[in-house]
Amino acid sequence: MPRALGPIIRTLIFTILVPGFVAVFVPHWLAGSALKPTLGTIELVGIVLIGLGAAIYFRCAWDFAYHGLGTPAPIDPPKILVSRGLHRFVRNPMYVGVLSVVFGQAALFRSVRILIYGVCLRLLFHFFVVLYEEPTLRKQFGREYEEYCKAVPRWMPRV
Repeated sequence: MPRALGPIIRTLIFTILVPGFVAVFVPHWLAGSALKPTLGTIELVGIVLIGLGAAIYFRCAWDFAYHGLGTPAPIDPPKILVSRGLHRFVRNPMYVGVLSVVFGQAALFRSVRILIYGVCLRLLFHFFVVLYEEPTLRKQFGREYEEYCKAVPRWMPRV
């Protein structure tokens, strides 16, 4: 059995339960009867954001499981600091991917409720990263994480 098979399976389960709930179930619940979008420019932007966000999330989840030997779940984090792939450009690309999916649905369904949910989710992600994830990663990876933080921005890639 390949060493990463366990983390890959656990990552799939986590993805269905947490990002699946946050990025798919809740926005669809919030959209309510607006689940039949028309197809204009805004909706096309939404579709692109959804596809891009999903691709970002799944690429990063793969890196966590295969290269980091862990999952996105705080109770089963990577054993190796993941600074490859999209993590070379921003420290939190998974959150960026999930938010892209949520904001894409806000555009697709022209839903102010989903837009407000996305803004609240963005704030929640930021506080979770600053108050929990970063201190935890500093303890776990020490100097390696400090150097990574100096080289890679938290949310927006450097131009």
